[in-house]
Amino acid sequence: MQVTIDLPDNIANQLQAVNLSRRVLELIAADQYRQGQIGAAQVRRMLDFSSRWETYEFLKGEKAYLPYTEDDLELDGQAIRNVLAQE
Repeated sequence: MQVTIDLPDNIANQLQAVNLSRRVLELIAADQYRQGQIGAAQVRRMLDFSSRWETYEFLKGEKAYLPYTEDDLELDGQAIRNVLAQE
């Protein structure tokens, strides 16, 4: 899919050094990840990263974190209790 964006000339001139196509794609990927619409694997494919670590570094740089809920905390706590009970 190709998308066209109209910018005022003075802003477009200021942004000439930026790869706008890439940056817009990055912003979309980070936003969709942040909203829980896509996962890290999809971000990796969208941005053609070579590793998941590169993907995680990108998401960290974009401050694209998924919310950590009380339910997540409870699940993690239960998983730790299960591991400790097996020892």
